[in-house]
Amino acid sequence: MQEYYRSMVPVCLALLMTVTSHATEADLLITNARVVDGTGSPWFVSDVVIRDGRIVEMGTNLDVDAETVIDAGQRVLAPGFIDVHTHVESSESRDGLLNLPRADNYLLDGVTTIVTGNCGGSELDIAAWNQSLQNLGINVATLIGHNSVRHAVVGLDDRTPTAEEMQQMLALVDKGMRDGAVGFSTGLLYVPGTYATTEEVVALAKVASGYGGVYASHIREQGAKLHESISEAVTIGREAKMPVQISHLKVKGRTRWGTIGSAIELIESYRREGIDVVVDAYPYERASTNLGVNLPRWAVAGTAQDIADRIEDEETHEQIVAGMKEMLVDGGYPDYSYATVARYRPNPSYNGRTISEINRLVERSEGTDNEIQTILDMMVEGGAAGVTQGASMVYHYMSEDDVDTILRYPNAAVASDGSIFTFGSGSPHPRSYGTNARVLSNYVRERNVLTLEDAVRRMTSLPARTFSFHDRGIIRPGFVADLVLFDPDRVTDKATFEDPHQYSEGFDYVVVNGVVAVADGEISNERGGQFVKHGVSQRL
Repeated sequence: MQEYYRSMVPVCLALLMTVTSHATEADLLITNARVVDGTGSPWFVSDVVIRDGRIVEMGTNLDVDAETVIDAGQRVLAPGFIDVHTHVESSESRDGLLNLPRADNYLLDGVTTIVTGNCGGSELDIAAWNQSLQNLGINVATLIGHNSVRHAVVGLDDRTPTAEEMQQMLALVDKGMRDGAVGFSTGLLYVPGTYATTEEVVALAKVASGYGGVYASHIREQGAKLHESISEAVTIGREAKMPVQISHLKVKGRTRWGTIGSAIELIESYRREGIDVVVDAYPYERASTNLGVNLPRWAVAGTAQDIADRIEDEETHEQIVAGMKEMLVDGGYPDYSYATVARYRPNPSYNGRTISEINRLVERSEGTDNEIQTILDMMVEGGAAGVTQGASMVYHYMSEDDVDTILRYPNAAVASDGSIFTFGSGSPHPRSYGTNARVLSNYVRERNVLTLEDAVRRMTSLPARTFSFHDRGIIRPGFVADLVLFDPDRVTDKATFEDPHQYSEGFDYVVVNGVVAVADGEISNERGGQFVKHGVSQRL
């Protein structure tokens, strides 16, 4: 018997060698990584094996025969960041995803997936838009936007849709969801969505809910009526039976700085009732939107010519000015020095200047009356140039303490509210270039507002959960290989309000669907982006 066992030893060893000699074949192997997996759990050291666009194995001392090997050198490997609030359907001929499909500003900020169609503004024919997107550098999902739907059917007028028009809007939302939208968005501050009743929005949201969509809302008011507006968004989600994403949560105006805590408590109270409501926010105290938000809502209904006619009518002009003064006082602003032009088509020399500076540039004396006239002139001239709401602006609406409070809230995802710009064109908000790097450098490394693991969770698994991207947002075998490798001591946002066209630094590798899109901090020629649909496991 002993002789038998001794004779079997060489055979067993041979079998063992046969079994272990077959190394795993892979497209990409990342070794020696400090994995922050997106769940919020502590980091751990692991190799990550990628084949056919997915993570197939994790562990240490793996026997892998890979086409490409990246030694992480103990740098952080995280899921690719998911930016749930973007606007990439730019009307500017040189901007937007259609014209700049590689999306360098997002890739170099660690982003691998974006959600667009926010604030009620989206493509209407989503299937055609999907077909037109070629050579994508990043993954893109879209919402179907209420403002776009209402504009197509009702126009820009302040009125209730007819029964026939309502049926047309319902049909457009239904088609958008069938074509792949991940949910329904509103921008209830903006024309024409601002003229809709809650009941109208509920009816349309129910269509999206039937497809498992999310309700994402730029709520009606972020100042004096912030709490009422949050409650309206929750009511819509409750009645439509769908999750709620409150976009870029903030409290606007110096008179209300320091009060955001009560708004967060209100949101938490709804969560305790069992309503799935979460928020997103960007790590800046300045916002960006159009010039027309400075006018009363009734004054910006209709076409650019309608707006110009109201401004030029003596009696209506006085009413507009009175409303603008009331809004200025309500926000606690002595003048419009908090409002900076990002892009003004009729006169690019205005870009980067405040309204107060432009007022002096056109040789008007100081004072709110003259600054208001400058704004109204810009509205008319901008409308004549094809920009209905005058100009793109940056506003110092928030306080840094309030932004900190929002980003500490566990159910707040990080989002840029940004777009894709032709490099060097205009003076946009720096959030389009540096949102994620700013969170990791300023909020994690420098000021310890967030831990590294929790910051990554806000950028990955939390947005993936909200939008039902079931196989993204976590580093785990079987999940899509959307990854970012970076040095947490070196990652830095370079973009500033004064010089916004600067790419982030420190994101050394970015992998999109298994394709290395950024290598050694440089954009590669490889493109792995896809159009992503709600709740669908993507076949790569």
